[in-house]
Amino acid sequence: MHSHSHDDNGSARIGWAFFLNVGFTIIEFVGGILTNSTAIMADAVHDLGDSISIGLAWVLAKLGNRPASQNFSYGYKRLSLLGSLINGIVLIAGSAWVLYQSIPRLFDPEMPVTEGMLALSIFGIAVNGFAAFKLSKGKTLNEKVLNWHLLEDVLGWVAVFIVSVVLMFVEWPILDPILAIGFTLFILFNVIRNVGTTLKLFLQGVPDKNLARKIERKLKDVQEFQRFHHLHLWSLDGEHHVLTVHIELEADVSLEDQRDLKRRLSQELAEFDLSHTTVEFELYNEPCRDHSI
Repeated sequence: MHSHSHDDNGSARIGWAFFLNVGFTIIEFVGGILTNSTAIMADAVHDLGDSISIGLAWVLAKLGNRPASQNFSYGYKRLSLLGSLINGIVLIAGSAWVLYQSIPRLFDPEMPVTEGMLALSIFGIAVNGFAAFKLSKGKTLNEKVLNWHLLEDVLGWVAVFIVSVVLMFVEWPILDPILAIGFTLFILFNVIRNVGTTLKLFLQGVPDKNLARKIERKLKDVQEFQRFHHLHLWSLDGEHHVLTVHIELEADVSLEDQRDLKRRLSQELAEFDLSHTTVEFELYNEPCRDHSI
C-alpha cells in the first residue's frame, strides 16, 4: 500500500529572503565604512555569509520540488535537508567569527559614529524583520534554520540600535561588544539544536517519537493483526515522513478481506499525513524474508 502527498518547500519565501539579504549586505559594507563601526562591518561579513547560505538554500529548495526519478525514487526533498545542514554549519562558523571579533573589543572598545549607527539599525531591523516574517510562515527545517539567520540579524540590529542611543548620551562603547556577544550566544544555542535535529534526520532517526507511538497504538487497535514488526518511521526533510511496517495476520484471509484491511488501515493512518506508506501483510505462519533490524 502506498500513499503520497506533495507540498511546496518554501522556495519563494527563501527567494525573498535572499534578495533582501544581498541588497542589505551591500548597504552594510558602505555604512560600516562611513560610520567607522567595527560592529557593523562584522555584521556585514556575517550577512555576506548568510546571503551565500540563503542563496544555496534557495537553489536546493527549488531542486527539491522536482518529481521523483529512476535514480531518486523518493524525489529530491532531502536536498532541502542538506540545505538546512549547510546553513546551520555556516551560521555556527559565522557566530564564532562574531565572537572572535567582539571579545577583544571588551578590552579595547572604540567609539563609532553613533548617528550613522542609529540610522542603519532602524533600516536593518525593518529589512531583516520583514525577511524573518516571510520565512516564519515556513514549516521545513531549511526555512527554520534560515529564519534563525535572519532572527540573529534582527536581534543584532536591535543591539546596535540600543547601543547607538545610549552612546549618544554616555561614552560607554563597551556596551556594543557585550550585547553582540549575548545575542550571538543565544542564537548559537538554538542553531546548534536545529543542526542536531537535522543530523538525526540525515541518519534516518525517528522524526517524532510521539507520532511513532500514536502509529503503533493505531496498529495495535486492529483486531485482525496478530503482531507487527519492522516498523520504520523516518523523514525526507523533517516535514514529509515515510512509514514501512510488516504486519502478521491472525489467520489466512481471502484477497477481498485483505483489500478491506488495507482500506481500513489507510483510513486509520490518514490523520498522520504520511508522504509514503508501505505496509506488507504476512499470512498466518508465513516467515519474514527480511533480517531483523
